[in-house]
Amino acid sequence: MAIDAIIRADHGDPFAFLGLQEGEDGLVLRCMQPGAAAVAVIDPASGEVIADLPRLHPDGLFGGPVGRRQRFDYRLRIEDGNGKSLVRDDPYRFPPILGELDLHLLGEGTHLHLYQRLGAHVMRLDDVPGVSFAVWAPNARRVSVIGDFNGWDGRVHPMRRRGGSGVWEIFIPDLAAGALYKYELTDAKGRLLPAKADPYGFYAEQPPRTASKVFDLGSYGWTDSSWMARRQEASARQAPVSIYEVHLGSWRRKPGEDNRSLTYRELADELGVYVKEMGFTHIELLPIHEHPFTGSWGYQPIGLYAPTSRFGSPDDFRAFVDHMHDLGIGVIIDWVAGHFPTDAHGLRLFDGTHLYEHADPRQGMHKDWNTAIFNFGRNEVANYLYSNALFWLEEYHIDGLRVDAVASMLYLDYSRQPGEWIPNRYGGNENLEAIEFLRRMNEVVYGEQKGAVTIAEESTAWPMVSRPVHLGGLGFGYKWNMGWMHDTLHYMSRDPIHRRYHHDDLTFGLLYAFHENFVLPLSHDEVVHGKGSIFGRMPGDTWQKFANLRAYYAFMFAHPGKKLLFMGQEFGQESEWNIDASLDWHLLAEPAHQGIRRCVADLNRLYRDLPALHQQDCEAQGFAWIDCNDRDNSVISWRRMAVDPDDFVVVVINFTPVVREFYRLGVPRGGWYQEMLNTDSGYYGGSDVGLAGGRVADDIPWHGHPYSLALRLPPLAALILRPERR
Repeated sequence: MAIDAIIRADHGDPFAFLGLQEGEDGLVLRCMQPGAAAVAVIDPASGEVIADLPRLHPDGLFGGPVGRRQRFDYRLRIEDGNGKSLVRDDPYRFPPILGELDLHLLGEGTHLHLYQRLGAHVMRLDDVPGVSFAVWAPNARRVSVIGDFNGWDGRVHPMRRRGGSGVWEIFIPDLAAGALYKYELTDAKGRLLPAKADPYGFYAEQPPRTASKVFDLGSYGWTDSSWMARRQEASARQAPVSIYEVHLGSWRRKPGEDNRSLTYRELADELGVYVKEMGFTHIELLPIHEHPFTGSWGYQPIGLYAPTSRFGSPDDFRAFVDHMHDLGIGVIIDWVAGHFPTDAHGLRLFDGTHLYEHADPRQGMHKDWNTAIFNFGRNEVANYLYSNALFWLEEYHIDGLRVDAVASMLYLDYSRQPGEWIPNRYGGNENLEAIEFLRRMNEVVYGEQKGAVTIAEESTAWPMVSRPVHLGGLGFGYKWNMGWMHDTLHYMSRDPIHRRYHHDDLTFGLLYAFHENFVLPLSHDEVVHGKGSIFGRMPGDTWQKFANLRAYYAFMFAHPGKKLLFMGQEFGQESEWNIDASLDWHLLAEPAHQGIRRCVADLNRLYRDLPALHQQDCEAQGFAWIDCNDRDNSVISWRRMAVDPDDFVVVVINFTPVVREFYRLGVPRGGWYQEMLNTDSGYYGGSDVGLAGGRVADDIPWHGHPYSLALRLPPLAALILRPERR
C-alpha cells in the first residue's frame, strides 16, 4: 500500500502521493509530520483554516479532502503535543527545480557550472524563501534530505526523482543558511545506506562532525577587481613567480590559547604581511577542501566544494583570498582530483554502487593511500570535477590549481605489481580516460577563467605535460621539476670533499630544463616522513650548514624555472615539519637563521627586479653556461639573459669551503660588473669574503668570451653579478 511505503520511506514517487492530489470527490492533501498532534490546511493570505487533516497513521501521516477541486496555494499549521504551533509551506506543493537542459548537460558531462544547480541553494521559489536540494544518485531506490530541521528523519523529506537522469531534488521552504543536513539513501534493494554528506556541499561541520551546512554563496562582496584584471600577468611565463607553500593549520599557532591554529582572517593579516615582506609573489595552500582526517594534510578530501571549517566560514576564506589580492599576492591551492577517502559519509558507494569510483579494485583503489580512484570515464564524474575546478576559480577567486599526484592518474600500473592492474584497450599502461580528463580540465580552466593557471605535480618523464592540448600536450601551465629537486638535494647532502664526484647532479637538469614550463619545488614532501628539514640535509659544522643552505637557495633562484619553497625553510627550520605545532619562529632570534631569512628575501627581490632572472625562465635563450665542467673545484657558472640580450647577469657558485683566489671567469662584455648578491655577506651570517662591490672585466679572453673577471670566490657561496648597462 502507498501509506505503508510512505511510512517506511520506501515510496518510489513521493510527489505523486504527498501534497495535493486528485481524489474521487475532489482534491486531497497528505503530509508526513512525525511528532505532530494535529495538522490543518490554512489560507496563506487570511490564515483561515481550509481543512483539518485527520491522522492516517500513528507514525505521523496526515491527510484528507480539502473541499476543493481546483489547485490552490496553501500552508500547513502544525501543532505539537504541548499546544505550540507553527505555520509552514508544504515542500510537496512546489514544481521541479532543475530544467531539462540541466539534466541533459549533466548526462553528457558538459555542465561546467553544475555546482550552481546541484547541492543546497538558498533561493525563492514561487516567491517563497527556502533551500533547494539536488543530488545525483541514479541507483538509489529512495533519497531524502535529513537534518536538524526535520529531526534527521528520512520519512519527512523524501525527494523527487527526475526521470532517468539519476538526479533527486526537493525545495524545502522556510529553510535558511546554517541548517545542517545530509542525504539519506536506500540502495536498489531498499537497504539503508550510511547518511552521506553533500558531494556539492559548500560548507561543513568542523571535523570530527560530518554534516553539510547550508551556505549562501552569493553573500560576499569582493574588493579585488584590480588584481583580477591583471592576474594573468602575475603567473605568465615571462613573470617572476616565487611561491611560498603553506599549511594553514601549522604555519603559526596560538600557544597561549590551547595551541590553536589561526583563523582565516587572522592568517590574512599575519601571513599576508609576512609573505609580502619576504617578497614571494604567490602562496600555495595545501588542500583546503574539507577533509575528515587532519593527519592527511588535506590530501584526502571529502568536501571538494567546501573550504575546511577548521579555520572559519567560507566567507572567512574569501576574505583571506581577498586580502592577499589586495596585497598583490596570488593564491594557488592544491587540488586533489585523483582520489578520495573511503569514509562512510563520503563518495564511496554513494548510492550503494561504485558510482564515483571504479568497481574493480585494480582500477578503483590506491593501495598506498587506501583511497578510492575517480572513474574519469564516467561523464557525470568528470563533470563533477570540471565544475569543481571552475568553482574555486570563480567563487573564491583562486588564481591557480596545483593538481596533486598527476602521475598516479596517468598510469594504470602506478604503484602496482604485475596482475594488479588492467591494461588499456591498446594493451598499454596509460590511463586514457584520465589523460582525456586532464586535457579537458585544462581546456575548461584556461577557456573559462582568464589569468588562472594550472600546475602539475608529475614525477615521471611523461612528455608535454605543460604544452597545449591542441599540440598533443596535457595542457598544464607549469610542471613541478621533481628531477631537479632530487638531484640537487642529493648533491647538497654530500660532503664538499666528495662533491666533485657528483658534479653532474648540478648540471644534468639543464639537459631538459626547457622541455616543460618548470617550477623548482622544495616542497612539504621533502621535510616529512623522516627526511628532516632542508637545513638538516646540509653537511658540515653549523657555519657550513648555513653557508650551504644560502648557496643552495641562490642556486635555485638563479636557475631557470619558477620557484617554490615550503614554509619554514626560508629561515632554516631545523626540525622536520610537524602538523600539530607552529613553525619554529623562535629560531629567528638567532642571527644565523635571521641571515637565511634575509638572504631569501633578497633573492626574491632580485628575482622580481631583474628581468634576466625571470623573463626567460622557460626559454633556452635565457640561459648559457660559462663553465659547467669545473668539477675539481666544485664551481659552476652561467649567464641568465632577459629578452633584451644586452640585459644579463652572471652567476658563479663555489660549493666548497675553500676561498678561490683570482678565479677567472669569462664574460661577453667589458666594463664594471656590480656585485648584486653575495651569500657570504656578513648581513646573512657569512664571512664577508667577496668583491667589495664588484669587478672591472679584464681584456683577457676566457671561457670562449672576449673578456674575463678575476674573482675572489667566497667559501660555500654564490655571487650574482650584473654588468653596467650600455
